[in-house]
Amino acid sequence: MISGETSIFAAVRAGCAAVARRSRFVAVDIAAIPAYAASLTFAGLPEPAYDRSHHFLGDPAAMVAYVLSLDSINFGSGWFPQLRKRPGMSGYFTVASSLTARFREGGAWSAAELRTLSPDACATLFGQEPGGPVAGLMALFARALNDLGRWLDDGWGGDWTGPVREADGSAERLARLLLGMELFRDVAVHGESEIPLLKRAQLATADLALAFAGRGFGRFADLDRLTIFADNLVPHVLRLDGILGYDPALLARIEGGDLLPAGSQEEVEIRAVALHAAELVVAELTRQGNPTTSARLDFLLWNRGQAPEYKAHPRHRARSVFY
Repeated sequence: MISGETSIFAAVRAGCAAVARRSRFVAVDIAAIPAYAASLTFAGLPEPAYDRSHHFLGDPAAMVAYVLSLDSINFGSGWFPQLRKRPGMSGYFTVASSLTARFREGGAWSAAELRTLSPDACATLFGQEPGGPVAGLMALFARALNDLGRWLDDGWGGDWTGPVREADGSAERLARLLLGMELFRDVAVHGESEIPLLKRAQLATADLALAFAGRGFGRFADLDRLTIFADNLVPHVLRLDGILGYDPALLARIEGGDLLPAGSQEEVEIRAVALHAAELVVAELTRQGNPTTSARLDFLLWNRGQAPEYKAHPRHRARSVFY
């Protein structure tokens, strides 16, 4: 894990740069970055905002509970083709909306309730068939929420706001606290090295900032230090935009719909090299006089990925607990 003396954000950046230097399956087209950065426009990009139509809105403590609960189970894209979705919704919005309905009807869970939540209870909550096609995902959701209950109980006596208060306005401190739960420890192995990616631990801080509009429990002074949130959409956009190149055999597997083993060299390289490529784009934007943050670039690329021309091509999928 990352020592207390090392910034976790610096560790993520350094680890992903190291993967990019020795990557076998994924490469960055360095020469394409200046023109690509110059082509990006943030004008007209909506400001990130809390989506109240799919997400819970309530008193501050309940909203902290909702965001931490959602980010504890904000994974499963490798199962989403088999997930029974709400009408017109993606896998993510099915999960978020189901959780919102639970909070509106029953309020926040107590830590004790979370510790005993079963896979079948998760299946019912998220509109799935117990023992059905995504039973494995529901078991992981239950495990993640059980862990959340234990973490909350052991650290703060079940007080949902406890970890955010302890973080005291530091996204890095909150992310470190979240690493006390196993399924938040998004650290891959590449060669002989451990490579931190920490997608959900970072995203939780950004989500709290959105939910509280940067105030109160959403005030973090160091959000500008976040990296992109390494998943399977931003790498897909960067590949189609010509910034990433994939090994032909790997690309054929992705286009054929094959699941990549979570933690495999190919899957780790896709995420890590994409993160490093995004850092190079951010640096180039700054050099060109258009400074931005990695999280802002992530938001632009995520929005770009919603367009039909990106959705028309398969992106990589892995049954991972990290995205």
